[in-house]
Amino acid sequence: MTIAPVQRSTSLGSSAWTDARLILALEEVVEKELDRHLKVAKEWMPHEFVPWSRGRDFPGVLGGEAWEPGDSKVTPLGRVALVVNLLTEDNLPSYHHEIATMFGREGAWGTWVHRWTAEEGRHGIALRDYLLTTRAVDPDELERARMSHMAEGFVSDNAHSMLQSVAYVAFQELATRISHRNTGHYAGCPLADQLLAKIANDENLHMVFYRNLLKAALEIAPDQAMRAIADVVTDFRMPGHGIPGFERAAAQIALGGVYNLRIHHDDVLQPVLRHLKVMEIGGLGPEGLQAQEELGVFLDGLDAQATKFDERQAARLARVAARKQ
Repeated sequence: MTIAPVQRSTSLGSSAWTDARLILALEEVVEKELDRHLKVAKEWMPHEFVPWSRGRDFPGVLGGEAWEPGDSKVTPLGRVALVVNLLTEDNLPSYHHEIATMFGREGAWGTWVHRWTAEEGRHGIALRDYLLTTRAVDPDELERARMSHMAEGFVSDNAHSMLQSVAYVAFQELATRISHRNTGHYAGCPLADQLLAKIANDENLHMVFYRNLLKAALEIAPDQAMRAIADVVTDFRMPGHGIPGFERAAAQIALGGVYNLRIHHDDVLQPVLRHLKVMEIGGLGPEGLQAQEELGVFLDGLDAQATKFDERQAARLARVAARKQ
């Protein structure tokens, strides 16, 4: 792709900041962030977190033992969350296609796209090996869900905009990190907790990369970047929303404390927004000011919704405790 050189300056009007110009203008930032990432990323081996000695053959050509729910000590909540996390990771080919198409395969952008894909790839490998070796899930149902989910593919809600794509992954990577980490805490297995901590660390490093890239975008195209952030935050969906039975699983995950409105507001949206000082940015034009105002109103409403969820959850837990007495 050949594009006329462009200076990193806020002098360009909003209409002048096309996706192509933004990608070129941010190339230097991508290179810097890629170098930083490679220095802090730690190599780890997925196979080291799989208890291979526990493995047993399943029915089929090997004539093994049929799966039973009691085969594993993983909690019911942990099982649901682990499957959602794995099926989300399974759509990596579609995610790679999305970002490679958006950001390109050359230069620093291309190097990052492939590095990110390689690191994400080990998450699905490790999770599936762990789940099957420990017989934590029904292998037939897991495979059917994988086929169904991947056959649908994945189309990002933000594929029409480079800035929205960057803004989305800045929040989504942190959301995924929180989901993995909390799943580990609730899984009931120390090894699963260790594995998910490793995966969560990868996701956190990915979040830092995209968050810093978004910060640079706010500096060179503040109005457009603010609009992108507002649009992403107010219409956010996790990438696994197309998983079969996702709504039911998401409800269980929310009630179980793995990921819910309060966590989304307090531990995902607010940390990124505070780091970027989104609500403090001045000198915005009409488009940016409107987006900033919309964002503030939405966050207040989301906080109120989260409070109502917390209250309902506390009342539910109190009823459960009372019945056990």
